[in-house]
Amino acid sequence: MTEPTTATATAATGATATAVPAAGAADGPGEWQATHIYYAANPRPLLLDCVRPLVASLEADGLLADYFFINYWLEGPHLRLRIRPARPGAADEVRERTEAAVARFLAERPALYQVDSGFLNEFYNKLFEIEFSTVAREQYTDDEGRMNLQPNNSYRAVPYAPEYGKYGGPAGIDLAEWHFRRSSDLVIDALATKNLHLRTVLLGTSSQLMTVMAATFLPDREAVADYMEDYYHFWHRAFPDTGFIGSTEYDRRFTDVAPQLDAWYTRVRAAVTEADAAGPGTPTAGLPAFLAGWADHCRELRDRVVGLAREGKLVFRAPHEESEQVVTDPRDALVRLLSPYLHMTNNRLHVTIQDEAYLSHMLARTLTEYPALRAAAAGADGTEAGTA
Repeated sequence: MTEPTTATATAATGATATAVPAAGAADGPGEWQATHIYYAANPRPLLLDCVRPLVASLEADGLLADYFFINYWLEGPHLRLRIRPARPGAADEVRERTEAAVARFLAERPALYQVDSGFLNEFYNKLFEIEFSTVAREQYTDDEGRMNLQPNNSYRAVPYAPEYGKYGGPAGIDLAEWHFRRSSDLVIDALATKNLHLRTVLLGTSSQLMTVMAATFLPDREAVADYMEDYYHFWHRAFPDTGFIGSTEYDRRFTDVAPQLDAWYTRVRAAVTEADAAGPGTPTAGLPAFLAGWADHCRELRDRVVGLAREGKLVFRAPHEESEQVVTDPRDALVRLLSPYLHMTNNRLHVTIQDEAYLSHMLARTLTEYPALRAAAAGADGTEAGTA
C-alpha cells in the first residue's frame, strides 16, 4: 500500500519539516513514539495479535494517550505504529513494552516472503518520483538507484514528524491524530469481525466507508460525483503510462456494481441528512451499526473541520512550497482534507491504490449515470429496476 504526496500521513514528502511540539505540563501526554515494523506479509496478524493487545494493555494500565497506524512501502513493506504515552514519565515504559511486543510477535510469526530489490521496481520508482525530490531519494537508494531495503521481520524507532502542511497546521494535526485513532480502531475491529481477506468483502467495505465520509463532508449527489471523478483522475495522472490505474477494465464492471452502489449512497445520504437535521450529537439511524458509528464519527469530524476553518486555525502548505495558506472557507477545508482522510482509511484497510481508483471511478459513474439508466429501465418494463 502506498501513500502518495497528496494523501499521506508521513513526513517523508517534506511538505513541512516542523518538529513535533514538545509535551506541555508533566501531567499531560508525552511525545509521540513511532516504530516502523518491516513485515512483508498481510498486516492482519500483526494488527490483531500484536498491536491490538499492546494498545489494550497500555490503555488498561493508564499508559496510553493515543495511537494510530498506517501501512507504507518505503524501504520495504512495513507498518508504521505511532503511540503517544499518557504522560512524559511513561515514555520509557511505553517504548520498552512496544518493542517487547513487536519482537515477540516477529519471533513467533515471522513474514515468510522476502522482498528483493527488484520487487515492484517500476512502481517504487514512480512513487519515488511523485513523493521525493532527486536529492531526497538519494538517502533511500543504493549506488545503482535501487531502493534500499530494511531487513524483513525487523523494527526500528524513528522520529515522528507529522505533515503539518497537508493537514492544516498544528490544529489540523491534532484533529487528524484524533481521527486516525478512530480510523485505526475501526479497521482493527473490521479485521477481527469481517472476512476482509475476501476481495469482494474488502472492496465492499471500502466503498461503504468512502460513501459515508464523502456524503457527510459534501452536500449532495452532484458534489460527491464530481469529487470522486476528480479523485480518480488524480490517481490516473499520478501514474501515467504505467498501466497501474486503468479505466476501460473498470467500465466492464459498471452494470454489475452500480445498482448496489446507488442504493447504498441513497441510504447513506438519507441517514446523514436526517441525523444532521435533528442536530449535533444525534445518532445516525437507518444504517448497520458498523456504518452508523462511522457516520457519527464523520459528522463530528466534519463539524470540527468547519469550526477550525471559521476560526482561521487551518494553515496549509503545498509540497515543496514555502508559502502557507490560511483556509477559512469551510467547503474548501472539507474538500482539502477529504482526500487524505479517505486515503488513509483505505491505507489501513490495505486497499491498493488501483482498487481505490477503481472504487472512486465506479462511485462517480454510478452517481452521475445510474439514476437515468434506472429510470429508463423502469419505463421500458413498467417496473422500478435496479433497487437491489
